[in-house]
Amino acid sequence: MPSSNLICLLLCLGTVLAPFTTLTAEEPPFDPSRLEVTTLVTQLKQPMELAVAPDGRIFYIEIQGQLKVYDPHKRQTDLVGEVVVTTAQENGLIGLALDPSFEDNHWIYLQYSPPEFSGQHVSRFTLVDGKLDMSSEKVLLKYEEQRLQCCHHAGSLEFGPDGCLFIGTGDNTHPHGDSHGYAPIDERADKFPWDAQKSSSNTRSYNGKVLRIRPLADGTYEVPDGNLFPKDGSQGHPEIYVMGCRNPWRINVDQKTGYLYWGEVGPDAGGDGPRGPRGYDEINQAKKAGNFGWPYFIADNQAYHDVDFATEKIGAKFDPAHPVNESPNNTGIRELPPATEAFIYYPGAAFEKFPEVGSGGRTACAGPSYDFDAANPSTTKFPPHFNRCLFVYEWSRHWILAVHLTGDSEIASLEPFMPDHKFTRPVDMQFGPDGALYMLEYGETWGVNDDAKLVRIDYVRGNRPPSAVASAENNTGKQPLAVRLFSNGTKDKDGDDLKYAWYAHRAGEEKPTPQLLSNDANPEITFEEAGVFNVELKVTDPQGAEAIASVPVIVGNARPQVSFVSPRDGDFFDSLAAIHYQLKVNDVEDGTSDFEEADETGAPEIDLEAPRRTAVNMTLGTGSIPRGPGGDVSDNDPVGLRLMKKSDCFNCHAVDGLRVGPPFLKVAEKYRGNAEALEASVKRVREGSAGVWGKVPMLPHSQHSIEEIRDMVAWVYSLEKDNAVRVFDGFVGNIELTDAEVEKAGYVQLEASYRDLGAGEIPPLVGTAKLFLRQRKIEAEAADEINGPRTLGGHTASDGKFLGAINHNHFARFNQIPLDRVGSLTLRVTSAGSGGRIEARLDSLDGPVIASALVEVNGSWDAFHDVTCPMEPQAGRHDIYLVFINPERQGGLMNLDSVTFAPSK
Repeated sequence: MPSSNLICLLLCLGTVLAPFTTLTAEEPPFDPSRLEVTTLVTQLKQPMELAVAPDGRIFYIEIQGQLKVYDPHKRQTDLVGEVVVTTAQENGLIGLALDPSFEDNHWIYLQYSPPEFSGQHVSRFTLVDGKLDMSSEKVLLKYEEQRLQCCHHAGSLEFGPDGCLFIGTGDNTHPHGDSHGYAPIDERADKFPWDAQKSSSNTRSYNGKVLRIRPLADGTYEVPDGNLFPKDGSQGHPEIYVMGCRNPWRINVDQKTGYLYWGEVGPDAGGDGPRGPRGYDEINQAKKAGNFGWPYFIADNQAYHDVDFATEKIGAKFDPAHPVNESPNNTGIRELPPATEAFIYYPGAAFEKFPEVGSGGRTACAGPSYDFDAANPSTTKFPPHFNRCLFVYEWSRHWILAVHLTGDSEIASLEPFMPDHKFTRPVDMQFGPDGALYMLEYGETWGVNDDAKLVRIDYVRGNRPPSAVASAENNTGKQPLAVRLFSNGTKDKDGDDLKYAWYAHRAGEEKPTPQLLSNDANPEITFEEAGVFNVELKVTDPQGAEAIASVPVIVGNARPQVSFVSPRDGDFFDSLAAIHYQLKVNDVEDGTSDFEEADETGAPEIDLEAPRRTAVNMTLGTGSIPRGPGGDVSDNDPVGLRLMKKSDCFNCHAVDGLRVGPPFLKVAEKYRGNAEALEASVKRVREGSAGVWGKVPMLPHSQHSIEEIRDMVAWVYSLEKDNAVRVFDGFVGNIELTDAEVEKAGYVQLEASYRDLGAGEIPPLVGTAKLFLRQRKIEAEAADEINGPRTLGGHTASDGKFLGAINHNHFARFNQIPLDRVGSLTLRVTSAGSGGRIEARLDSLDGPVIASALVEVNGSWDAFHDVTCPMEPQAGRHDIYLVFINPERQGGLMNLDSVTFAPSK
């Protein structure tokens, strides 16, 4: 895996176009909008590599030791087996490959870290009845590593077209210490883990290499011709194909040419210095065996200087034509093969040679090559536009590039691939037999992520059905009720003109007859009679494909308006003071809770029984303030939630509050543990239902497939309350928090509700208001905007996460902080890099500096400590920009764990 101190972000894609590709007679011109992403599996736990079987099954591994398989025909994921591993220092289950004859022999290869062995095993297992037969293990190769210090274990397996197995191994060298982000060549007696000359440039070390072997049927292997050193081992390990690697943690082999590609995670130095060049990441190509230079050279063979770490005296540059390893830690030959330049390389800053890569953090990965097969019957295979393309990707910058290759596999052009789609840390990708691209997304942070998933990218041909989005304005109230209906967001991916039809389905009828309301896209309809209606939008394209969405309309009763007089959204909460709340309710039929307003306007006062219909729910939440479902669709959402956001579900339901239908949490609580409930719910959603939860019927959702509805219902059933809800009655009250609650809570959620009296046959309606109160201590990763730094995981950080990979002029923004209640800032920081300053700026990046803290280097990336700085008095609420400053040494400044907005004394 990449070192956590390498990871940061800021993607800025270029726009160079790919060269013209000759099309077959059957293929229309390439249309980027036809590339579509489908989520197959969610809730993965630190996925590492995948392999697609000839029958379409996708095998993938998780670092904790799990081997799983997704069956696209059953739409089901199963645990195939589990190996026991250590996950210390980025170890674990790190490599996966299927045998070239997998259909017949069911052999699968795993690269993993046994707890009892200080190194890695590369083993072959047999699948028996779809499960990993642990007794079948054949250990092909094992190699040792130093485990005194972290890290760079890499790990990746890939078969070439000739049956040879390539094995990626890291340099097994601590990336920091006295190297300052340059070449780690510390030869002092006690600094063995900080010397990559022991591994990458050591011909008798398996570390810092890509190995190549040919597995044999008996569970052993032979060394193929063409590796870097003779088979007799006289110069180095004969299994070495490529040496001089730092962290080749993603490798791939072009199945047409046999050429090896890998991503090389580079060092941290932010600028050129006396010791040599700044850090670069590399995409490398090996058409034959070779030495790729680390730790003496980087990028296009830019050379580092020899350094005496005892005296810090800087010596001569290393010679790429004649590299020499004179380290006392070297056990191999002294004179090494000449160094080979990188295929593609880039620093953290924007880079003129390859502008398409953008800028930001660096974690380069090499993906598969693609060759268009006209005979492949798949309708979702990638088009000939991508013929002879190498796909490379960035774990830190979240992008994918298609590298168009010439006939001799040189670079023709670099093309951003799906630049408008956010990939969340792509970690491995392979093409399947269907010509579609399968990808593992690791998720947002360094650790375990809820948004880790397996996805498929198809190129969709032919007519595509439209998508329908319906919304309404003023859809609840007294009759006559003028309702504005909107189809905004409805679209046809093929650009066809759509026909619109709005229908009203009246609730309460056994078989409601739909009434055509309008054929306009955005009509205004006046409902004269009281009643409950479901209004359906149907859109149809010229080929007859259609889509449906719906919204509720309730005529005859106005929804009550609820608001908090106090507190305000975003206020702080403290254990020293109770949370005082005051509500205001206005209801057309029932009256108002504001008696002064009633006296002034003549509106009725809400009767004395109303407090029984009024409640304030308090929930303590961990982590940052949630943004909540029902909003914009996020690619990080579980597949069921994504489908629901694209449908009409949140028009009628909320997760934990009343709308027209029941809260989804109530649904989950009612049916959880009932084995037959899920399929019954799927049937009701598909076909429609009435009377299950109230008078308002649910329309059929035939626009969704059974599988889609099953995903949606499964997401609802998965919901659970994180914390107990405390309920308070009345319009005014005080909520006491204990010190323990304040210590535990990341935020307080207050949700007020008022249920009115209804109006005749029209059911009661509920008005709600919600706000969030925040801790004075805010986790850095919970900032409202993070520009540059990355959210990483660490056991010494509060909440297990922090902002790292921070460079000069990176920033984090916190919205609308009540600064009139703040007297100082406490920043929890640490630095083993360059250090610098953190400036708190008011309302904009160039706003006035109201506080400033010096962050000194303390030699550790995880020894967090507090730095407190006074803040100039401010009035009201403001956005705060925390800007990280070090113009002299711009890379690897510090880590930030949290920010505390301490009260005025």
